[in-house]
Amino acid sequence: MDQLRQLERRVVKIADGDNVIVALTNLLAGETVAVAAESLVLATSVEAKHKFAAKEFYPGDPIFMYGVVVAEATAPIRRGEVLTTANVRHQAASFDEGAGSFLAAWQPPDISRWQHRTFQGYRRADGQVGTRNYWLVIPLVFCENRNIHALREAFQKELGFAPPQPYRHHVADLVQLYREGKIDEIKTREFREICGVPETTQTAAIFPNLDGVKFITHDLGCGGTRQDSRALCGLLAGYIHHPNVAGATVLSLGCQHAQASLLQEEILARAPKFRKPLLVFDQQQSNTEAAMLTEAIRQTFLALIEANQVTRTPEPLSSLTIGLKCGGSDGFSGITANPAIGHVADLIAALGGKNILAEFPELCGVEQNLIDRCIAPASGKKFAHLMRTYQARAAAVGSGFEMNPSPGNIKDGLLTDAMKSAGAGRKGGTSPVSDVLDYPEYATVPGLNLLCTPGNDVEAVTAQVGAGANLVLFTTGLGTPTGNPIAPVMKLSTNSALARRMHDIIDMDTGRIITGDTTIEQMGELILEQIIQIAGGVQTKAEQNTQEDFIPWKRGVSL
Repeated sequence: MDQLRQLERRVVKIADGDNVIVALTNLLAGETVAVAAESLVLATSVEAKHKFAAKEFYPGDPIFMYGVVVAEATAPIRRGEVLTTANVRHQAASFDEGAGSFLAAWQPPDISRWQHRTFQGYRRADGQVGTRNYWLVIPLVFCENRNIHALREAFQKELGFAPPQPYRHHVADLVQLYREGKIDEIKTREFREICGVPETTQTAAIFPNLDGVKFITHDLGCGGTRQDSRALCGLLAGYIHHPNVAGATVLSLGCQHAQASLLQEEILARAPKFRKPLLVFDQQQSNTEAAMLTEAIRQTFLALIEANQVTRTPEPLSSLTIGLKCGGSDGFSGITANPAIGHVADLIAALGGKNILAEFPELCGVEQNLIDRCIAPASGKKFAHLMRTYQARAAAVGSGFEMNPSPGNIKDGLLTDAMKSAGAGRKGGTSPVSDVLDYPEYATVPGLNLLCTPGNDVEAVTAQVGAGANLVLFTTGLGTPTGNPIAPVMKLSTNSALARRMHDIIDMDTGRIITGDTTIEQMGELILEQIIQIAGGVQTKAEQNTQEDFIPWKRGVSL
């Protein structure tokens, strides 16, 4: 029996109806592996994270993982043979928005130990609660990006918010060697590795209750369609309305499509009783650029004094809105990190908080499950419509959902989009779907919200935060530094090797689920404990590294 358990720990069959098995470690041809009480001799070697056949397949046979269709065989596959892009291709089950009960019974997890827990947050006048207290400085059009940079230069160091510049010392050393004519030494010297070493001249922050002034730039606002400009204004309105933002300074050129009046419309659509300070400066209405920036600096500084008056207070976990995201996924994503944060999502939903599951190209093949979980039939119909429209738009330019997996995904065991999606969908847990949002709508309903975005890491996180996520859980099997300007992004590795190799960007290792040292539920509870700390002010690795990515989705084909 002990030998059988040891064999089982090397492989896993995820769902009862699956006809493929996942290797948890590198396996050699001729080895015997076991799943439950059944043993199998491998016909080929199988690398960790990859899949092999639990039965013989013939061309056209469906391949099941996670209990759903994820591929079809394109060539005969022997029992025990590894699956590759040479013998399988993308295939997903069809879906019907009219099917399902829409009121499927849900057994929420036990939340007794969490019901009275709190985090230290910033309560806003509208009842939202922030995990950070930022002032936001943004342009309505790319023409103002240079002025945004000028304001950043003017504010950050003097206020004590300038990020560390650990690599300046490398450049200074190289300059000195060059001046001394020591070119050969530049070529041969080994410089000490510097990782996040702060400058010793860092200015102390004069506004202790303000977590920072965040400066965002983008390349939109004019020259595109009117729909692009409205979507941009909707996204920026979501950031201004966001609970992590105390107020905003907005720079406008004046003649662009993304008008200040359009931004105001989008803000009021999200917050009819909007009460935050909003400072808007129109360059074409100013005598000079210098005059506009001087006045922007003065008014912004006065607003910062007021923003600094807000302090953290104990707030219920129901005030959390969690973004659920994966990127740089691997063959372990759907086995470790994704179901672990899926359990977190169920806990948050049961506590009355909100979750935002995005990345619609990575929900291909699990549509029916999500439709069946929609509380309202209209939500199921909306989700189906958005999925079909997105897929059709992608197919029209020769890049359907089946082209979603990246070379890194494929190399690490995610051979098809449906295979990738079935694992990605586990981030949403099992709770009912309370609402379906089109980009860039804002989440207002407690429970699981589905948000239409690309799978692209930064575009999706940018949109989730624009929809109100005050903290993002981001799982990765290959490693990515993705962060956000105003919301903490917690990075979770799907495997322990990644956590060791890229420890400077990973906040938590879920790879212990593979070794059997912890369960999915136990890991989810550990993650929720860490969420409480981060929501209360503990910085994520992305924040420590000043990783502040912001890319609006220009509504087109982005996978």
